[in-house]
Amino acid sequence: MRSADLCSAGAVRLEYAPIDPDNCSPPRLSSSSLRPFTSPPSQRYEKPTGTTHIVRAHSPAAAPSGSAASKLVLPAAAAAAAATAAGATMSTTSSASSSTPSSSGGMFGAEYFAVKATGISPFQTMVAYLGGSAFQTVCDNPVTAYRQLVQQFAKDSNGKAVEPKIASQQAKAVFKANPVGASMSGLAPRIVGVGFKRIPKFGFLLGISFITSSDGSVGMVAATGASIASAPFINPIRMIEKQQRAYMKTTGVEKPILDILKEAAAKNYKPLFRGTVPLMGHSLASATLGLVGQPKLQKEIKAQLGTKTALGSTAAGLISSAVVSPIYVAVTNPLSRLEVIMQTSSITGKRIGLTDALKEMANDSKEFGMRGIFRGQGIGIFKAVISLTLFHEGRIFLMDSFKDRNHANGWVPSA
Repeated sequence: MRSADLCSAGAVRLEYAPIDPDNCSPPRLSSSSLRPFTSPPSQRYEKPTGTTHIVRAHSPAAAPSGSAASKLVLPAAAAAAAATAAGATMSTTSSASSSTPSSSGGMFGAEYFAVKATGISPFQTMVAYLGGSAFQTVCDNPVTAYRQLVQQFAKDSNGKAVEPKIASQQAKAVFKANPVGASMSGLAPRIVGVGFKRIPKFGFLLGISFITSSDGSVGMVAATGASIASAPFINPIRMIEKQQRAYMKTTGVEKPILDILKEAAAKNYKPLFRGTVPLMGHSLASATLGLVGQPKLQKEIKAQLGTKTALGSTAAGLISSAVVSPIYVAVTNPLSRLEVIMQTSSITGKRIGLTDALKEMANDSKEFGMRGIFRGQGIGIFKAVISLTLFHEGRIFLMDSFKDRNHANGWVPSA
């Protein structure tokens, strides 16, 4: 009750608990001797001595006749002064507490682990994305390795561009000579990259999504922000991965990671950031088409065909990936080629910058036409279909498992 209301009541009694019936005189109140803390709907005040009083304001008409509480009647002026002092103290404390940041705030605060009305928490969503990525990485590694070799062998040992068919034959020869080694080449940095690459990428992607979208759905703004912000974290892993395969044509084995890091350390690790610019474009196309477009298309395909056929989620995922992949590869293949040119050159030798890489692609297109620009396009489409499907199937499986568990334990709040 405000002080103005207290004054208009004519006389107000202040009720204290506990109340001694034999001694009803209330203690003196002042703004300096009261310390408020929240206990709605009553206003509680704790004196410095530790004694707690519950203060309620009543009009005399509301008090039962003859009760002990009705004896505690103060003039309106005194009651108004007490209420004003208490209100000032509460206002000051409230302002101070509101300006103090919550200890549970921040990206990894309690809210990050709290289950939302959608049935899943942001943390569980991140785990599902990482799990799907790890599953995809292991399964599509042989195709990834083969595609890089096809693009890498675009030049012979003298630096002259070769026919795309010959480059494909040379890549197949490497796999025939060492099928297990070639298939598993670059897998170690890719698995490590699930953490070093995917946590920044998915972290920015999902973080921006939860800020810009009410239901946390991934959109263009999140995809663009994640692509730019995560590139410096992703590029060193991709550089190491490609350097491991860069010399398989001559040595037959992948280059040790420690040797790559030692060579990079001699140049202050700057070579690890070669190809960052084309990677940003590649990552944007990947996030836009793979993480945003494919799930929406999959839902649409399942909605349209699921009612007329026995089409399941996996089949719908394959179809949607097959539709998205040619567009995705057409956009990313030239960018991927630029990355390969810039990142497979010797770390200890002269670097190939973006301008030189573009010139090399231009010369390749002059000699072999569009085949020169889109080397590895066919295997790229196949890889994209497999990779997108594996990633989303793994992600959906984990997200559904988390949702089922949350519902079973009653952790999902009502919408």
